Amino acid sequence: MMADETTTLKDFALALYGREGVPPACLALQESAGIDVNILLFAAWRGAVLRREVGAADIAAARARVAEWHTDMVKALRAVRRRLKSGPAPAPDARTTKLRAQVQAAEIAAEIIELEELGALSAGAPAPAGADGAALAFAAMAQVVSSFAGRPPTPEEEAAVRAIAGAI
Repeated sequence: MMADETTTLKDFALALYGREGVPPACLALQESAGIDVNILLFAAWRGAVLRREVGAADIAAARARVAEWHTDMVKALRAVRRRLKSGPAPAPDARTTKLRAQVQAAEIAAEIIELEELGALSAGAPAPAGADGAALAFAAMAQVVSSFAGRPPTPEEEAAVRAIAGAI
């Protein structure tokens, strides 16, 4: 994945999420550790593109910046989209399938806004010259998992983080 320090978080996240194996790894981490995938992608971007270490304070700042938006908008839209998959009546039918697609588009738009907000948190000193962006991204994502889960990543979570880091 080609990226330099001018690559925005939004562009990085969309490109990375489009790579094989990344969506299921992100969703597995979302389910097992309760992570906000956008914060995970923010951490990966900070490490891989900006070549900056990500610590607990960076993750706390990112979480604080988007917490209310993520809960009230992204998660609320996700809940509606998921609910439309099986009910309530008259769902699922052709009309509610169309509505579900519209809700999904709104959910994605809300996630893009969240990425843009997180992208504004790019301050900080870069790592020393020659720093390994992939290693920084892996460490940053592992920090995010630990922050959300309140514990070190499990072997399965570490494997998901490695899969994402390998796609960068």
